[in-house]
Amino acid sequence: MIQSFGWPSVQFLIQGLWWTVGLSLVTFVCGGVLGLIFALGRSLGPRWLRLLIAGYIQLVQATPLLILLFLAFYGLSFLGFFFPPFAAAAISLTLYTTAFLADIWRGCIEAIPKAQWEASDSLALTGGQTLRYVILPQALRIAIGPTVGFMVQVVKNTSVTALIGFVELTRAGQLLNNMTFQPFHVFLTVALMYFALCYPLSLWSEKLKEQKSASLAH
Repeated sequence: MIQSFGWPSVQFLIQGLWWTVGLSLVTFVCGGVLGLIFALGRSLGPRWLRLLIAGYIQLVQATPLLILLFLAFYGLSFLGFFFPPFAAAAISLTLYTTAFLADIWRGCIEAIPKAQWEASDSLALTGGQTLRYVILPQALRIAIGPTVGFMVQVVKNTSVTALIGFVELTRAGQLLNNMTFQPFHVFLTVALMYFALCYPLSLWSEKLKEQKSASLAH
């Protein structure tokens, strides 16, 4: 057992940090794939599909992430689905990420002028070719900045999974504090680790937004 805060304590927190990174990556990849599908469906799909996806996005965005987490971990067990903490955390965060990325990327797709679609039609491009070669490359440039900024929110939001016992960075800090009774050292280190993980992403996001603004100005 760890008796005082030292290098073994930092190693324990680093393990929690790796779980935070892993959960963030799983969430972002799964949410990104679903978010792109939903964004395309809401922008280009039939009216019933657009309404269905819009309803999902509004419902998830209006629901606290903690409630989604509790529904995935505790609520689904009443239906016979039992998930370990990591799976429940990944499911709830994926639902959350899908809703926000779908909204962000839908706006980026719709930001492309209709003249681009008309020009593609005049070149006899199919709908799939228009998306692949004309629309999505331009939408990607617009989306990179806000997407990176949202990644920061995903990383920070993984901290709520501590409430279901998943040992990511925040939960590791709680357990370590219970062993060492040195909250200042423990949670200051936890804060610095979050800062080291999120600050470079925040800087990157701001730089991308500045580059976008400069390109639009020219």
